[in-house]
Amino acid sequence: MTVLVTGATGTVGRQVVRSLLDRGRKVRALTRDPARADLPEDVEVIRGDLADAGGLEAAFDGATAAHLITFGEGYRPLANGRDLVDLAERAGVGKVTVLAGWQEGTLEPAVRASGGLEWTFLEPVQFMANFLADWGEPLRTTGRVREPYGDRQSPPVDEHDIGAVAATVLTQDGHGGRSYHLTGPEVLTARRMVGIIAEVTGRDLRFEELTPEQVRREWSVPGGRPPLSIFDAFAQAAGFGEADLVEILLQMYGTPNEYGTMLTDQVEKIIGRPPRTFAQWAAEHAHHFLPAPR
Repeated sequence: MTVLVTGATGTVGRQVVRSLLDRGRKVRALTRDPARADLPEDVEVIRGDLADAGGLEAAFDGATAAHLITFGEGYRPLANGRDLVDLAERAGVGKVTVLAGWQEGTLEPAVRASGGLEWTFLEPVQFMANFLADWGEPLRTTGRVREPYGDRQSPPVDEHDIGAVAATVLTQDGHGGRSYHLTGPEVLTARRMVGIIAEVTGRDLRFEELTPEQVRREWSVPGGRPPLSIFDAFAQAAGFGEADLVEILLQMYGTPNEYGTMLTDQVEKIIGRPPRTFAQWAAEHAHHFLPAPR
């Protein structure tokens, strides 16, 4: 059984590869740059761009299952979803997992309309790994996270657990036609998550809350906004400018979202163990939040 993993060098894709290998499956990894893939030696790495279905026959050939992402370079939603589904069906792919993104493109409806694919959508709200990109540099250098709405809440999920869910769904029966809302085991505020990182690193780290007006004043100028991974992805996909992006960020951070704060038990039901806590994740990645040695 060969499983094709698209986005195999990404945050979640690497974990899907790892979990499939742990289950003894043969893995084929799709990447635009095989020379930089840095994947285990027993993974078959193949060059390809998901946005160009015409060049992917070899990637799908012989695969019985596939993990699909819904975006291409620059986090833009795929425009060739129907072509990809046709290619997968012709190749004899039976099962697919689809990692949902911020913005639905053409792949999602094409997968749902497919008559030959047993599909499952994976819908994590927030990856714990995003905090490496968003908070790593400011915590290393200043010991502070300066953002609005410190009491905003989310149930972040460990990317390792998302990979384990995908691998389980792709190698077991009973998940076809379902969408799984994946969360961690607890709802946390941004302020509390900084506190947890402080505890595991033994450092004096603080969340410094900015008012909306401070955010507009400081972040709307070129270079003023810190690198927030999820909003950079959203901006690239949608083509927003800085000022527009700041307003979107304030609205999203400041507006209560029932779906975005809802806890589910779906990770545990699928993989048979509780999802990893933010404290476990932070302890494992503590070195990313420590100052560089002098």
